[in-house]
Amino acid sequence: MTSSVDPVLTVPAGIVFDLDGTLVDTTYLHALAWWQALELSGYVVPMARLHRAVGMGADRLLPHVLGDGRDPRHDEDMVNAHDVIFATWHDRVEELPGACHLVGLCHRMGLTTALASSSAGRDLEAMLRVLDHPDFDVVVTIDDVRDSKPSQDLVAVALSRMGLEPSEILVVGDSVWDVKAAQAVGARSVGLECGGTSRCELDEAGATWVLANPDELCRELTRAVSSRRDSQSADSA
Repeated sequence: MTSSVDPVLTVPAGIVFDLDGTLVDTTYLHALAWWQALELSGYVVPMARLHRAVGMGADRLLPHVLGDGRDPRHDEDMVNAHDVIFATWHDRVEELPGACHLVGLCHRMGLTTALASSSAGRDLEAMLRVLDHPDFDVVVTIDDVRDSKPSQDLVAVALSRMGLEPSEILVVGDSVWDVKAAQAVGARSVGLECGGTSRCELDEAGATWVLANPDELCRELTRAVSSRRDSQSADSA
């Protein structure tokens, strides 16, 4: 684990998880689906640019990758095309290394868990099925907010429903948009490289910690719990 901000990961009271690219291996599938959907409407956008935009909701992604010159009358067609194309991959999606174990570990540790995702509807249901329907304490989707990431809305609503303060949580995500959403509410963040965004990019965006994947976060949380127990034992000795 490396960090330019705080080298010691401490145990939070709660964790807010992103979904795509964080717990399920879908970032590149979304990029492909958007590429095909945009092409159907006459737009050719480099795949790398689309990949870097994944994590935003469609309300943010389309203006971001197409600019002000796009015809917004095509937006609904492109969103619908993306959804249809992405749905063809539902049954082939896999969890990212350690994802199910991580959510279970958080529950065993007594942490409050929230899912804050720009996904909704059948995409959300399909991804939760991949994860064997984890029992998140709070689930917030794009249907619950006005703006998607990097707006703070998804994380802010999750915080409110969790009953916690920003200083008490970690936001875990794979994109710079997750990091920016965490910063917007004043929370610490763990950037995961498993969605394809580099350690350097996550660091530069302001992630408090950068790790490889959910499995590495499991190890760091376990280490943090052990360190806390050792400290408490020393204090009581």
